[in-house]
Amino acid sequence: MRALVVGGGAREHAIADTLHQAGARIVVASANANPGLQRLAEQFVRLDPTQPPSVVAAARQHRVDYAVIGPEAALAAGVADALRTAEVPVVGPSKAAAQIETSKQFCRELLDRLHVEAGPRHLFVSNLDSVDARVQEIGTPFVVKPVGLTSGKGVWVQGKDFQTPSEGAAYARQLLATGGGGVVLEEALDGEEFSLMAFVTDSGIYPMPLVHDYKRALEGDQGGNTGGMGSFSQRDHLLPFVAAASRDRALETLRRLVDGLRGDGLPYRGVLYGGFMETARGPLLLECNARFGDPEGINASTLYEEGNFDQLLFGVATGRVDPNLLKFRRRATVVKYLVPPGYGSSPQGGGVLEIDEPAIDALGVHVLYGSVESAGPGRFTLSTSRALALVGEASAIHEASTRVEAALAHVKGSFQVRHDIGTKADLTMRTERVRRLLAPGAKASPLPLSVASADALPSSAGAESLLLG
Repeated sequence: MRALVVGGGAREHAIADTLHQAGARIVVASANANPGLQRLAEQFVRLDPTQPPSVVAAARQHRVDYAVIGPEAALAAGVADALRTAEVPVVGPSKAAAQIETSKQFCRELLDRLHVEAGPRHLFVSNLDSVDARVQEIGTPFVVKPVGLTSGKGVWVQGKDFQTPSEGAAYARQLLATGGGGVVLEEALDGEEFSLMAFVTDSGIYPMPLVHDYKRALEGDQGGNTGGMGSFSQRDHLLPFVAAASRDRALETLRRLVDGLRGDGLPYRGVLYGGFMETARGPLLLECNARFGDPEGINASTLYEEGNFDQLLFGVATGRVDPNLLKFRRRATVVKYLVPPGYGSSPQGGGVLEIDEPAIDALGVHVLYGSVESAGPGRFTLSTSRALALVGEASAIHEASTRVEAALAHVKGSFQVRHDIGTKADLTMRTERVRRLLAPGAKASPLPLSVASADALPSSAGAESLLLG
């Protein structure tokens, strides 16, 4: 089959690479000349992926069998609707259904209407005069979120991005003054985040392996919010700090959201991604995304067993998936993004990276290209966005992390990377944090625990045994 991949980042490179391994013929529609996608593509069309007529024209010209939409901005622009009108099946929901991501208010109101108690307390603010009163009402600590899309960079958390309620209120007023449809105020939660992506189609909802994403720019979860600095997945498709019961409860939340959308006349075909936090109240939904996560989609596509990815995505696009195609290898993966200096605050583009890709491949690490332009053999010019992802896999998370660290020796130039992603110390810290939250005698919660006690999670020694295999 011939697949149209819309988007030009490392996530799309990963999707296209897995499709290529399955024998699919690749057509790419991208604004940037991603060198990795250029190698894979039978046809590479440079265009604005948020312009539906241009994407439809490319699909028709190259007679694709289906399309996979990577970036959320394309979904928000109605690209999936235009392709379906042109009778091109799409992995990606309609503009109306994609509001589950493009409008945080839409998502929260849907949960409230369905009586799904799966998120933090929240309030909506739509005018400047009510900000102070609403901040006082939500209490502290709290989080300020723009209602609309911010590429993962607009969320401010008290204690990290601002310190006092008045500073948070000032940020909320700033967002309202610049438009965007309003602000959401939420209680700040204590716990560890995890991502659950699922294929959604007429025949059901099918989960992928859990992934943990690192959003902050600097090690130790410091610095500004980013689109994601890296991620890891565990070989049993859970996480060191997320038990099967929590995964199942999170999946049920996504299932109820899909049912709610369908009840509103918004059928969903594509990928639905829930960003959850494991807390003393169980897994609570922080956000929904209407596409493969970035970087989380890299972990999932890397783990997919070779041979049938094109059939799987075509099934999602056309409405019915054969469950036998849902096959992910039992391996741990770690993704680390290389980004320009200053990323997360004031990124400095224009630098050049020199990459010895054969040497990296020899270490069992895969290079996925993002927002870079070729500057000659093995040389790439940085923009102000994420440059490339290094992907390692092994039987244990920390081993995959170590492989990626070894690969960094074969990249020369000025860049930023989080070395702590997937390390033993980081995994132990996150696991112990959740253990303390779930331990007997921990502060009572108004919602039932999804894990009955700390015994449902591995002990630190048990976690290490899982990691070490």
